[in-house]
Amino acid sequence: MQLTSFTDYGLRALIYLASLPEGKMTSITEVTGVYGVSRNHMVKIINQLSHLGYVKAIRGKNGGIMLGQPADNIAIGAVVRALEPLSLVNCSGDFCHITPACRLKGILHQAIEQFLQELDKHTLADMVKDNSPLYRLLLV
Repeated sequence: MQLTSFTDYGLRALIYLASLPEGKMTSITEVTGVYGVSRNHMVKIINQLSHLGYVKAIRGKNGGIMLGQPADNIAIGAVVRALEPLSLVNCSGDFCHITPACRLKGILHQAIEQFLQELDKHTLADMVKDNSPLYRLLLV
């Protein structure tokens, strides 16, 4: 399974925000610079993460972005569920004529569920806690 770049960079943005000292804000420009992604793409990602409550965005001269909740409350599986379409194949009757008899869709659904259950075991805090190599790479 491959995550979309939207989900990939959403997770990366959250990891960066979780690596900052508690209460410190940063900017979207800084996050885009760290990962080399387009600012427009990151704006959309941060906007979605903000709507979901994972990011707190404050507008204005002294504004910025920061985690919207503690990193240990953010399950990786929940973020992926919120950002990722999670439809591996198109099983609509208009697209695939074997849908009524197909067993593959059930197997794929189970595989996605097991994938997400594994991700649910890990939080954003797990990604950054005691991870000095990460801090060196992010230069925070």
